[in-house]
Amino acid sequence: MVLYFKFPDVAYYDLLILRIPHLTHPYNLILLNSYNAIPSVYCVVDFVKNQITNSKDTIYTNNKMETISMKYPETLNYVGGKMVAGKANRFMEVISPIDGAVLSRVALSTKEDLNDAVEIAKKAFVTWSATSIKERVQIFYRYRALLEKNMLELSQLVQEENGKTLDEARAEIEKSMELTEFACSLPQLIGGEILEVSRGVECRTDYCPIGVVASIVPFNFPSMVPNWTIPNAIALGNTMILKPSEKVPLSSLKIAALLKEAGLPDGVLNIVNGDREIVEAICDHPGIEAVSFVGSTKVAKAVYRRASSNLKRVLALGGAKNHLLVLPDAHPMMTATNVTASMSGCAGQRCMAASAMVAVGKVDHIIDQICVEAKKVIPGVNLGAVISKEAKDRIKESTDQIGFSAQEVQTVLPQLVKTTSSGMFAVNYVSVIPVLVEGIKEQQAIIDAQAVEIANLKNDIIAIKRKIGM
Repeated sequence: MVLYFKFPDVAYYDLLILRIPHLTHPYNLILLNSYNAIPSVYCVVDFVKNQITNSKDTIYTNNKMETISMKYPETLNYVGGKMVAGKANRFMEVISPIDGAVLSRVALSTKEDLNDAVEIAKKAFVTWSATSIKERVQIFYRYRALLEKNMLELSQLVQEENGKTLDEARAEIEKSMELTEFACSLPQLIGGEILEVSRGVECRTDYCPIGVVASIVPFNFPSMVPNWTIPNAIALGNTMILKPSEKVPLSSLKIAALLKEAGLPDGVLNIVNGDREIVEAICDHPGIEAVSFVGSTKVAKAVYRRASSNLKRVLALGGAKNHLLVLPDAHPMMTATNVTASMSGCAGQRCMAASAMVAVGKVDHIIDQICVEAKKVIPGVNLGAVISKEAKDRIKESTDQIGFSAQEVQTVLPQLVKTTSSGMFAVNYVSVIPVLVEGIKEQQAIIDAQAVEIANLKNDIIAIKRKIGM
């Protein structure tokens, strides 16, 4: 919960007194003043605790109360099977990319919060690792059934916090079920080996849990990517610290709730919210044996270097830049629909999105069909929103770098704008823009590599037409 106090914008003053009796909850007080200095009035603010619920922020403006509702309560850490308030005094709003609504508020945890979670996970490891794998996977059979039972609720939550379409969100939950099914098959996959290397001498291979492991996951798949690691790592006898993206922390908490309902013992899965500070703390923590990471290539390299330098096992997955090559014998309609779906699915915010198409030879008829298909991609209908206003601004910057003619800009689908209580909020939808770069010769400067890299995040498609012999 956060209390905002805003005061009149007049001359500076030396003293501000806030009288707030009966406060037992650790509220965060933020003083708002356009001069960024001590406000000009002597102000006494009385506060009664029961005026505020956990899902609302209250703004006091000149002693008048205005309440801003959040759909979900404040996002806390999940440690030892309970929701736990962290020690942080830093917070970040969880904003829906679809309409700019404030969904929740997440605390950015401290190293001390991580220490607490690791200690709980260590204690849980003693019992959990001693449990047979056949018993452990029974929980994931039940968890998979709960995913199916709660399909609509889970899909809507992914859509709300990530911005993708409901069909894309549903596909993500279906993939989470598939990943859980694989974990259920682990008893048949990790039987180990016994080799008789010489008379009376055997070599034996066994698979054993290693302890507390950590998983750092991105914003683009709030449910699927956590399920890359949670079912496998836990079914194999490890205990886990999950660090979700601070942009989409709600789905991870729902996963934890379903696993608890499925019978997972307290302390086996723990969730610590945070930003870069917590990622670095995970890489450095001596109680964490292994780290997995999914995100940008730049950060993946940094995580790999830092965690491995502390002698941890590390799996760090970065981004990808995929190029599609189209030759004259390609099927026009199949190529056009697949290229369009590849670059626009999940608003282009996925490592398998194709950011560039290299058209070789006489393929103008295919490029024309791609333009037709791209016009069918409508923001808010079959194209989801990008994750944030910052991402949207980067898209605009990249399209400015590429440079569109007036005619090209006019063909772009209009951006959606919605008025909210906080003023004009530009919804994070971006139109699909096929860009044709004609007749590039080898000696000419091709599109700036950075612009091409950015374009993958922008659900823009760059069709580069190379004319053989020129």
